[in-house]
Parts: sequence; structure tokens; C-alpha cells
Amino acid sequence: MRVTFFFDPLCPWAWISSRWLLEAARVREIEPVFDLMSQTYLYEGQDLTEEQRATVRDMIKPLRVLAATEQEHGAEALPRLYERLGVRFHDEGLRHRPEVWSRILADSLRAAGFDAGLAAAAETDSHDARIRRTHDTAVAAAGPEAGTPVIRLDEVGGAAFFGPVVSPAPRGEPAGRLWDGVLLLAATPGFYELKRSRMGGPVFE
Repeated sequence: MRVTFFFDPLCPWAWISSRWLLEAARVREIEPVFDLMSQTYLYEGQDLTEEQRATVRDMIKPLRVLAATEQEHGAEALPRLYERLGVRFHDEGLRHRPEVWSRILADSLRAAGFDAGLAAAAETDSHDARIRRTHDTAVAAAGPEAGTPVIRLDEVGGAAFFGPVVSPAPRGEPAGRLWDGVLLLAATPGFYELKRSRMGGPVFE
């Protein structure tokens, strides 16, 4: 089953969910396809301080590099580069240090086998329309209250959800059972929401 996973590389919950989805694909017949959405766009129209607005504007930079790499190397480049970025941003705890993002972007490109010069795309808006397009696709599928990540089950009528938000990512058969639950909910006509409060922060394992 084809599943589109819309992510922002700076979102820790998306990173954990992506590890779950790839783990579930080992024990279930799932074909994950990765695509982009943006926290920069999610924060549009919100009441932010000038400092917060500057931070949110910068959050699109890693997405621009992902989009440039995809344009150069094809769709399979997205999960390949995301794998490297996620380790640096989340497992190594560097997402809160924008002063080192340019180095992380270049290092991650090299580690993934791509030209580090693609990191220059972070400072241009030439890929913003492409990011906006798939971001809007994700929000249209899951609804205006959706955050990142969004998963869309392309073979279940395009049913889409924000999440799952889970921490840490389940492994092996537990990952498969969580997938079974998501699939059951997606196939239930009229199902909209199942939620409880988060009791802790993201756990990367």
C-alpha cells in the first residue's frame, strides 16, 4: 500500500513518525513515499513576536535544500537526505541551533552522496513554490488544523491524518500493529479524531 508521508525536517515528531513508518514497512506491505510540508507555512497568520517571525522564516531553509536535491536527483533523494538531516537535527539535538544549520546541510548532503553545493539553495526562494504546493496538498488532505507530519493513505480513498504523534517510535511487530490501527481508522467512514494530551517530550531511539 502506498503511503505518502509529508514532513518538515525540523519537526521532532515528524522524525519519530518517519522512523515508525519505515519500521512498519519492514513488517507490513507498505510503500512509503516522502514529500514536503513546512512549519513556516503552518505558522502563517499567527500572532508572533518579531523574533519568532524571524525564526519561523528561517525554518524553510532545510526544505529548500531538500527540494533542490529532489530536483537534481529525483524523489528518492528526499528520504535519503532526510535520514541524514534527522540524525543531526534530532538525534544529535542541533535543530535549536540555526547558526550551525548551513554546516549541517552541507555535511548531510555529502554524507548522503550529494553535492554539498546544493546547500546554497537554503538562501534562495526558487523552490518555495514547489514546497508550498505539496504543503497545501497535505493540509487539504488532512484539514486546516493539521500539523506536521501528515500521512495520506493513497489507496484508502486518500484518507489523511496529522500524525501519528508517538514517542518513542515502536519497532518490529508493535510498529506493524500501530499501522494496523491507523489503517482501520482510515477505512472507517466518518472517523475524524482520537486524541489524548502529550505527557512528555519527544524520545529519539
